[in-house]
Amino acid sequence: MKKVELLAPAGDLERLKIAFTYGADAVYLGGEIFGMRSAAKNFTIEEMAEGIAFAHERGKQVFVTINIIPRNEELDQLKDYLLELDRIGVDAVIVSDPGVFTIVKETLPNMEIHISTQASTTNASAANFWYNQGAKRVVMARELSFKEIKELRDNCPEDMDIEAFVHGAMCMSYSGKCVISNYTTGRDANRGACAQPCRWKYTLVDEVSPGKFEKVVEGIDSSFFFNSKDLCMIEYIPQIIESGITSLKIEGRMKTAYYVATTVRAYRMALDEYYKDPENFKFNPMWLDELKKGSHRDYCTGFYFNRPDADAHNYESASYIRNYDFIGIVRGHDEENDLVIVEQRNKMNVGDKIEVIGPFKETIHANILDMYNEVGEPIESAPHARQIVKMKLDIKVEKDYMLRKPIMTKSII
Repeated sequence: MKKVELLAPAGDLERLKIAFTYGADAVYLGGEIFGMRSAAKNFTIEEMAEGIAFAHERGKQVFVTINIIPRNEELDQLKDYLLELDRIGVDAVIVSDPGVFTIVKETLPNMEIHISTQASTTNASAANFWYNQGAKRVVMARELSFKEIKELRDNCPEDMDIEAFVHGAMCMSYSGKCVISNYTTGRDANRGACAQPCRWKYTLVDEVSPGKFEKVVEGIDSSFFFNSKDLCMIEYIPQIIESGITSLKIEGRMKTAYYVATTVRAYRMALDEYYKDPENFKFNPMWLDELKKGSHRDYCTGFYFNRPDADAHNYESASYIRNYDFIGIVRGHDEENDLVIVEQRNKMNVGDKIEVIGPFKETIHANILDMYNEVGEPIESAPHARQIVKMKLDIKVEKDYMLRKPIMTKSII
């Protein structure tokens, strides 16, 4: 049985390495131009080359987004950019615009091309069109159900890959084609600069007489009526695979390294468990619990079973739920003093009870016994800063393990 691909977001080089360390088969990322996430750190050509080398050493793949809707002047840079991507060994490019597709085919006839969800592919005829033009993979529009994806799969060539989002933020606009950001802020969502105005607070009013307005909805706080819940399909691994989806895509190029690690880890464990014995697979609630420990909005199943209704929206808040604080990444060990070297991300104190997560491992409970700054001076507390802290734990941990502690808060991040 050919296994499905687990595809993770990589907003920068660190998150690329974390994604592969925690179980991704491939990552998608953006360069400094032509990508749909201009607010992400994104990659220089040199960083991309390092990431590709890291991936290929481990038998993994890297896909690069070129999926903006470009203007004429923006295409002037495309050919040279494509040649650079080919030189450093990119495995595929992700495009949505037919003009960009044509230039890719003319410039790099052998480059694998994936059709972005921005292309709004919702039927087999459209998928076959792209396949016949030379696309290897089509990313489904997010508005499709399992039934529709299965029908599309049954009416397309077997060697055409089908990719679909299974986890992460949901865009309120059809296949991400939104102009609200451009209208309200001048930042064009279709060229990677979305300000996410769908997460803002609004009041819906009716002008009952000239200059006099009344709220349309009373009795509930409905001020966030564009704000959708997050997609989470980890409870439905068999249905995903049986529908014919061949690549499971996680949203989140602007999310933290901790988000990438915990999300990839949970889906990796679920997929590996499925392939051990597909007929007797049982969902483990621990996988969903792990996902809930990272920043997230309330979860829904998107369009997979039916069209989203009022339950798929967060009308009362645009906040993320944060049950745990990501406090650091293990970078190595001070063997002489038996200390763990941690790159800190949030405040830590001597005596804190924390959890340690590693690739494919059960969560480990630990206590911080002692802490020292980088030069070895003892400290009782490390304020929130991106710095190196040495600490003594009551367990053994490995490089790239993540440290976290419970906080039980909501915040907009």
